[in-house]
Order: sequence, then C-alpha cells, then structure tokens
Amino acid sequence: MNLDFRTTNTLWCSIAAETLWRAGVRHAIISPGSRNTPLTLALVSHPGIATTPVLDERSAAFFGLGIAKRTRTPVVLLCTSGSAGAHYLPAIIEARESGTPLLAITADRPPELRDCASGQTIDQQKLFGSFVGFYHELAVPEAKVELLRYLRQTLRHAVLRALADGPVHLNTPFRDPLAPIPDDSAAPLASAVDWSAFFDVPSVPPAETCRTYTLPAEFLKQRGIIIAGAGWDDGTGARAFGEALGWPVLADALSGARFGAGEGETIIAAYDAILRNTHAASVLRPEAIVVLGELPTSKVLRAWLVAVDAPTLHFSQLPGNRDGVHGRSQALHGTPASVKAPTGPGCDSISDWKHLWQRAESAAQAVLGEVEHAEPKFEGAFTRALSRMLVKGQTLFVSSSMPVRDLEYFTPVLADAPRVFANRGANGIDGILSTALGVAHGGEPVVFLTGDLALLHDTNGFLTASRLSGSLTIVLINNAGGGIFGHLPIAQFNPPFETYWATPQSVDFARLVAAYGIAHERVTHPEELSARLRAQVGEPGVRVIEVCTDRTHDVAVRKKLFAAAAEAAGRSLG
Repeated sequence: MNLDFRTTNTLWCSIAAETLWRAGVRHAIISPGSRNTPLTLALVSHPGIATTPVLDERSAAFFGLGIAKRTRTPVVLLCTSGSAGAHYLPAIIEARESGTPLLAITADRPPELRDCASGQTIDQQKLFGSFVGFYHELAVPEAKVELLRYLRQTLRHAVLRALADGPVHLNTPFRDPLAPIPDDSAAPLASAVDWSAFFDVPSVPPAETCRTYTLPAEFLKQRGIIIAGAGWDDGTGARAFGEALGWPVLADALSGARFGAGEGETIIAAYDAILRNTHAASVLRPEAIVVLGELPTSKVLRAWLVAVDAPTLHFSQLPGNRDGVHGRSQALHGTPASVKAPTGPGCDSISDWKHLWQRAESAAQAVLGEVEHAEPKFEGAFTRALSRMLVKGQTLFVSSSMPVRDLEYFTPVLADAPRVFANRGANGIDGILSTALGVAHGGEPVVFLTGDLALLHDTNGFLTASRLSGSLTIVLINNAGGGIFGHLPIAQFNPPFETYWATPQSVDFARLVAAYGIAHERVTHPEELSARLRAQVGEPGVRVIEVCTDRTHDVAVRKKLFAAAAEAAGRSLG
C-alpha cells in the first residue's frame, strides 16, 4: 500500500489508485496535461499498475482498447480537462458496441471555475452520452474519511460496471494546488485510520452466469446450422455445439471456430461463395438456426438468413437486440459457460445434411484455394497466404473495410491458426493502428492486416510505437485508395466516384514510417509475404511490409472468383 499524505489531492488519488488496483485494473493509458496531475502521479507511483504515456488522446483511447480486448480486464484512460476527453469518443463507441471494459477518467476544473471563461474548461458532464454504461462526477477531493469511503465505493462500482457493460466515464474535478507540495491538510489522517481495514472489502468474483440455457427438444430433430460469430469464445463452444447436434458450423474468421477444427467436424468457411449460387442456397436451406456471438460480416449470408426466415436462437454476451436481420429470433444474453451443448437423439438425416454442406465447401474451396497461383497480385491471395502462415501462439488483428472481408472470403478452415481480433463493434477504421499496438503491448506476437486509408487515418498511432513492449508486424495492402467502394453501385458514376468515394492517395509509406524510425519493405508475391512473416513475426518492435495492388483489377477478380466458386458449389449438389 502506497498512500501519499502530502496533500488532500495526493491522498485522494493514491486511495483511488489503490482501489482501482484492488478492483482489477492493471493498465492505465495517460495523456499529458495539467489538471490530471494528481491522478497521473498516483497511477505512475502504484507498483501494480502499468502506465503508458500517449500524446494523442484519440490514439491513447484506442491503445487502451487494444489492451482491454486482449486481456478482458478494465483499462483506465486518463486525460486533462477541456477538449482532451472529446477525443476518446470514437474508442468509447467501439468499446460500447463490442462490450470492452474501459474507464475513461477526465480531469476537470472545480465547479467554481466553470461557466466563467476559465481556460481549458468545457462542459464535460455526460460527455459521452449513451455510449457509456455508467457516468459519475466524483466529488472535489476532501480529507474526510466519509468522502474517502465514498470514493472507494464509487470506483469499485465503476469497475464492476465496466466489466458488465463496457465503457464507463468518471469526471474528476481537482482544485489547486495540483503539484504534490506538502501541506497539513491530509497528514492527520495517516494515523487516524486503519488503512489495512479500510481496503479490506469483500470481493466476490462476478458470476459466470445467472442461469443455464438448454436448447428446445424440437431443435434436436431438425436440419439446422450453427453460425459462429465474433465475441462468443475461442471457437470451441461453437464446434462442440455442431458436433453435439450434428449440424454444420458456418464459422466467421473472427470467431475462432474456423481454426483448430478436429477430424470429422463440419466447419464451413466458404459460405459467402456457396450461398451466391441459387441452387445451393435452396438445397442448403435450414429448418433451425443457432447463432453464437455476432453475425458475420457477409451481406450474402445475411440476405440468405432473411430469405430463409427459420426459427433462430441468438446467444450473445452483449445485452440488447443483436439481430440485425430481424428474423424469427429469440435473443438470449449469456456466456459460453451458461449455454450447454445439447444431448439426445438427432434427426435421422443429419449425416446426409452435413455431407451436403461439406460437398459445397470442398467445391468452393477448390476454386478459392487456387487464388495464390492463379491471381498472385490479388489482395485476397495475400490474405489467404497470411492466414495459412500464422499459427497458435500468435495473434492477427485485422482492419475494418476490405481486409476483414477478404479474411472472411478467402481464409480456409485451418487446424492451427492465431487468435483474431478486430474493431467490429462499430465497424469503423478509427484508431486501427493504435488498437493493434494495444493488442500487441505485453502480449503474444501480432500481425496487423490493414489497408492504406485505414493506416493513414491513424498515423498518430506511430507515436506510441517506441513504447511497445511486444512485436507488431504490419501488413499494409496499398491499393492507393478505398478499394471497398469499388463494389458499390456508385462506382459506375465517375468522375465523382473516384474523388469522393475512392479518395486516391499517393503517400510514400517507406518515407512516412521512416520518420517514426520504423523499418519498411515491399513484397510482390504471396510466397514472398509468407517468407518475410516467417522471418519477422515475433521480432521485438514494429515493422511494415507493404503490398501494392490495383483496386480496380481486384474488384473484377473478386467477382470472377465468387462466380466460379458459387458455380462449383452448385454443381456439387447436383
């Protein structure tokens, strides 16, 4: 215990730091400023809390988000007063949508210095609106035992709310003096309170679940599918469900279920291509559906689910309505521990049902698997090569936009593969680099797959690269613009399309990253990328491997591949 009795502010903040640590906080990301001085000193001085300074609050918030995604423990974000906290909003939104525990602490001036043109002062009350699950403005620090008890209770509650609901916001006013210049305001409390007893608060781990769900008996005798999405578990639960029910598992690349599959398990990776074929979409129509986690990115899959309109049980760890296709679904809020794989007799034709899906999968993958040789300059070829090269003990962080879609389209079922993370709560490209750095910080080696515009959107993240404790290898797909928009109907309307949607850029990335002291190289073939990854993944620090592609050409290649794979899947079903 490291309590600081030099001033009222130092005592207040050292108690805050100790309380946060005892509640489970192990990381704090701090941006520089004056008004947050007392709490910065307390967090930096606490031996159990690792602190990282990040200049840009927007990058800081996403860096903390990455750590929280990897560790599933609450991370503190701390900034000064004024507009600084406003830069946290994009990361707060992503944390809210993905259920990631963040504690945003915004320092503030005391009430008497508000609404009077005092410098660096704005209205910080409920700054993040409905995007936080809990908001509270702490009292102005006072050296009173009853207020210190209130502080302890409120901070413990905030951490529990972050674990349950995602991000929380605490606004923390401080009066001068902010520097730890000793006075007599707090010293009498050093011997007046039994501080060991003060912090001896019962702590009960959060319950895994409040109830256990079992599937209705009628589900067991139907031809059904499991859809494994992100945000459920590492994929083992979905595979166990599929094996127990005898149903195929349509596995999003972000779910983990696509990787680590055992012999005999029916894991479907090429569902997007398969369901583009009208015959296959009809033959493979299910009678029941179980969704574990979030629905995959695929618009083809979502449109098919709308057309199928089968009874659906949708399990999610996040509260609220998670069914974006508005089907005949029952939303069930729980954890993997609360949902038990069923037992009992299944449908007599289940083996034939699984075999149909496996035939379609094999036929589609036979086409998609040739992409590295038939279209070696294509973005999807590099994505497929990357996915096949990474193994357990490594992590893949994938950007929104085209990279996450290519991962879904072209990554096959693999016996061994990395953990996969993405910012798919709000599906934006905000803070992508900073989040990847956070995922890599203190963890296993990370490969970050990103497009050029997403990386440019967060170049301030490179300021944090020198503080990384870990390994981050950035695979940059540079198609000189927004390739994803080439798949939209608006693409045929040029010239406005090229300027306002494709947004072409001509940045020299080698020179850009060199300014931050980061190594850069280019590769031109999927095999070359695989070789560089084998050599570099796990090396300390940050490096960039750039792949230059042609986005117009890639749009045409995707359409051709999808059509060929869909046709092969349809033929395989007779």
